[in-house]
Amino acid sequence: MSEDKKDPVEELKVEWKRLWLERLDDKVRAEGIAIEDYSSLFVDKGTVIHATRDFKALHFKEILEQHQIENTDQYIPPPKEVGGWNKFIKQQITSKSHPKKKRAELYESEKKEKQQPKKGGRGWLHV
Repeated sequence: MSEDKKDPVEELKVEWKRLWLERLDDKVRAEGIAIEDYSSLFVDKGTVIHATRDFKALHFKEILEQHQIENTDQYIPPPKEVGGWNKFIKQQITSKSHPKKKRAELYESEKKEKQQPKKGGRGWLHV
């Protein structure tokens, strides 16, 4: 990853976080509104950035594509439906390096020698 491509992406990430932190939450209409102009994100003041119904959500990937940044999948985590970075690491990286055994599988209990059953295995019945 070259330095000239990294800087614009980092700046956009900072703006993106600032947009979501500084939004105005309208509880009556159940929507989030931008309180400033974010020209690098193509969002104007008063734009609805989050709503519960009939709304096209903002996507960071689309903003990166509008800035003509290549390999946008590098900069954003996979969707929750796919499982995210943790699931990817567990399935692709850790499982290939060495299989993990559970602690219960590693534990072997001491086997005790069975005692002779009382009354020849008939129990304590009195005849």
